[in-house]
Amino acid sequence: MSPIELRALIRTVPDFPQPGVQFRDITTLIGHGEGLRASVDQLAQRASDAGAQAIAGMEARGFIFGAAVAVQLGIGFIPIRKPGKLPIETIGVEYDLEYGTDRLEVDPGAVGERQNIVIVDDLIATGGTALAAVQLLRLAGAKVDHALFVIDLPDLGGSQKLRDGGVAVQTLMGFAGD
Repeated sequence: MSPIELRALIRTVPDFPQPGVQFRDITTLIGHGEGLRASVDQLAQRASDAGAQAIAGMEARGFIFGAAVAVQLGIGFIPIRKPGKLPIETIGVEYDLEYGTDRLEVDPGAVGERQNIVIVDDLIATGGTALAAVQLLRLAGAKVDHALFVIDLPDLGGSQKLRDGGVAVQTLMGFAGD
């Protein structure tokens, strides 16, 4: 499927979660078999081109796309978790949200020293979660130079923040201006 056809599968929900926000809902994309397969195929090709040795995805929707890309490439998947979800000792990083902070954690044994890990997620907005994931994986010893997203909201600046942090960003589609 072409990028235009994939973009048409994204549902826009106006005024969610607050007035003036145009929420980009991937539920309609992941529920469309051909669209999901095409998205995963395109992400997997880009991850392969980046020399991915493993894929990392952030909870929760990054698990959907990231795990599928990892399976297609025949490489491992590293889940980046919310706090308290892993039953072992973890390493973590805190990061700022619009109103407060949050934390991401990973099993440090899941990451090989200088392993080339590509981040895959559904959407890049302000970039806070993705930047924290990069920081966390690098703290664990990984090389993280590439991040792939289905959707970019470029006006929110997240892609540029990642680029400024030394991470190449590729997306399948963007929704500018809203």
